[in-house]
Amino acid sequence: MIIDSHAHVVMPPQSFRFMAELIGGRANPSVPPKIPDEAVRKVAEEIVTIMDSVGTDVQFISPRPYLQMHSVKPARVTELWTRHCNDIIARVVGFFPDRFRGVAGLPQYMLDSPAGACVAELERCVNELGFVGCLINPDPTESSALPPPGLGDPFWHPLYEAMTRLDVPGLIHSAGSCSPRESYTLKFINEESIAVISLLQSDTFRKFPNLKIVVGHAGGAIPYQMGRFRSWNVRKGEKVTFDEQLRQLHFDTCNYSKESIELLLKVAGV
Repeated sequence: MIIDSHAHVVMPPQSFRFMAELIGGRANPSVPPKIPDEAVRKVAEEIVTIMDSVGTDVQFISPRPYLQMHSVKPARVTELWTRHCNDIIARVVGFFPDRFRGVAGLPQYMLDSPAGACVAELERCVNELGFVGCLINPDPTESSALPPPGLGDPFWHPLYEAMTRLDVPGLIHSAGSCSPRESYTLKFINEESIAVISLLQSDTFRKFPNLKIVVGHAGGAIPYQMGRFRSWNVRKGEKVTFDEQLRQLHFDTCNYSKESIELLLKVAGV
């Protein structure tokens, strides 16, 4: 079976009108659209057709990250949009239960703790909608302000506790970028790289030994700069090698390069 663990839902056109209303009205008004089944099924069928053409059996689908609006004020904007995206994903999975699984977007906002709305939405998605994981954005400010602490900081522990309690993994995947010198594509790679080092330099996996973290886009830059971090561990006198530390994490292969994937398998393991 071929599983695409890093895929994003295609939203029907009505959803983007709702997005524009949320941004324009700053979540007031905030009534989500009633989208007919045929509109949701149509976009899902288009994805299934592509999956069939390339031999993909199952996709794990999440909201499209750069559209998550984590830095748009007020926090209610992303709360409503995230819930809407997750509900659309649940409907897509319902139409094609053998082809899709849901991965929850979280209503992260700027420097707000993930202990509140994020944990509540994760619980709803797992317990009520049957989702199998969630996205984690290391920088909900989207480069518009000083970001929250790295993913190895206790700031994130309420989310990790919920993930382990619900037994679901998290896919590290940043969202948009408000920086004029950093596209969202570059933001993805930078945040994934920072996240890897922050997690491996912390006691996160000692506190949460059953925590499952998947790093998107094949680990950002880290697997391709292994020499620097191997020597760093030696200079610091670490008891375990950087290679051993890296194996606490999981990586997807979404980086569009056969050569890079081969290197990833070599340094990070299958």
